[in-house]
Amino acid sequence: MPYNVDAIFQIAGIGIVVAMMHTVLKQMGKEEYAQWVTLIGFIVVLFMVVVLVQDLFQTIKNVFLFRS
Repeated sequence: MPYNVDAIFQIAGIGIVVAMMHTVLKQMGKEEYAQWVTLIGFIVVLFMVVVLVQDLFQTIKNVFLFRS
């Protein structure tokens, strides 16, 4: 089953960027901003995953109800 892996790379890229920003901000003593960056990154990834799960359920629904 071929599946587009771009979303996986996007999520990994967001994770790497957020981790680097968190580390830099924490080293600068801006721990509150570091926590906000992490929270915002988590929310962005969560919305991406929700969209992917919604597409998965729509595909499953179409397969079992024989819709196109």
